[in-house]
Amino acid sequence: MRLTDRPIRPLFKKGWFNECQVYGLLLSADGENEPDVLSILGASAALTISDIPWDGPLGAVRVARVGGKFVANPTNDEMAESDLDLLYVGNETDVVMYEGSADQITEADFIEALKFGQECCVPQIEAQKELVKMCGKEKRDISDQLFVVPPAIFEKAEELGGGDRIVEALLTVAKLEREHKVSAIKDEVAVKLREEFGEEEVADAVVDQAFYHIQKMALRGLILEKGKRLDGRGLDDLRSIQCEVGVLPRTHGSALFTRGETQAIVTCTLGTERDAQIIDALEGERRDPFMLHYNFPPFCVGETGRVGSPKRREIGHGRLAKRAILGVLPSPEEFPYVIRAVSEITESNGSSSMATVCGTSLALMDAGVPIKRPASGIAMGLIKDDDGVAVLSDILGDEDHLGDMDFKVAGTEVGITSLQMDIKIAGITEDIMKTALAQANGGRMHILGEMSKALGSARTELS
Repeated sequence: MRLTDRPIRPLFKKGWFNECQVYGLLLSADGENEPDVLSILGASAALTISDIPWDGPLGAVRVARVGGKFVANPTNDEMAESDLDLLYVGNETDVVMYEGSADQITEADFIEALKFGQECCVPQIEAQKELVKMCGKEKRDISDQLFVVPPAIFEKAEELGGGDRIVEALLTVAKLEREHKVSAIKDEVAVKLREEFGEEEVADAVVDQAFYHIQKMALRGLILEKGKRLDGRGLDDLRSIQCEVGVLPRTHGSALFTRGETQAIVTCTLGTERDAQIIDALEGERRDPFMLHYNFPPFCVGETGRVGSPKRREIGHGRLAKRAILGVLPSPEEFPYVIRAVSEITESNGSSSMATVCGTSLALMDAGVPIKRPASGIAMGLIKDDDGVAVLSDILGDEDHLGDMDFKVAGTEVGITSLQMDIKIAGITEDIMKTALAQANGGRMHILGEMSKALGSARTELS
């Protein structure tokens, strides 16, 4: 569901808030071909031929590498021999979304895989264009349905709360203090706008949208024009990192990983083969000897909310972190134990899934699991407009929310083991990806160095 949702969501018209539901129904599976690529292509085709305004179509392909050669949409048997599992989604010229894992491949090899994926998308897009000629509907006119803040109200809001005033509030280092300052300006401006334009004209949604754009423009101006980030860092600077291991004496392994205002406490528990998770999936029943659970309670971002079964986000981020660690685990023959890692996010200000990768790596080593080498992860961001491009290392929550990209890369000192990218613009060029990957590599190496201060390799004895 997330793999289908993430590439199509950015391509809806900005300001269009009509409900739209895309429903993918899996009717059968042959056990040899994964259905997720078909779900993405089906969603793209359905939206393309519908009367719903949408900036598609998209192509989607799973890329494997078998015997040094890239393979498009491999079978399950081919995937068993592959050192790469990349799900790539692109428009006619650029990448829109990807997610995958690898056996410590290099950045250069990954760029080649992206090029291969883009080539595969082109004929799929052409086929959808042909389908439109056969049965496509004329797109509806929604120009009068787009939600736009009235220009006069926006100009006044910017005059009252924008400029140096919002910039000063945004440059507050602490997340909660920054939120309080921005909120105070917003509340004050809302009162003045309603006094001038009336209660009916200045609804809460109008104020929310106006202030979102005021913050977005201020953040982008700070970064592109002044090279300044909200917490004072440079574009490629990382937040301070603290690592501890053995923090919980009654667990087999534990670690506390803190990066700025993001923190994960991760535990590792070892069991026998009987403890393996039994999974009854489309392709049949199997046993999984490695479980990683990622929990994101509401309090970690200062909110209240119901705590129950994992939501899509927790499942997706947990899988991303799990794939990052799978690439460094010992084989069942080397280490015949079932492993369960649980990451509890106690505080989050961006990149909690990558904190989970770092914390899990340390917790496994603390328990004595002989992993091949430690893995770390980092989240990269992007600010892009006509005035320039800036790639950001180790992004804050606001830099993700107000920026154009959330690109997560995890791996070891040798290569990449897991990655995921979401964007909010039409596409990302190859040059931007090369810059982001090179910057991410430098960040990963720094994080691995900080992790080694707590524990550089697995303990020689099991807990």
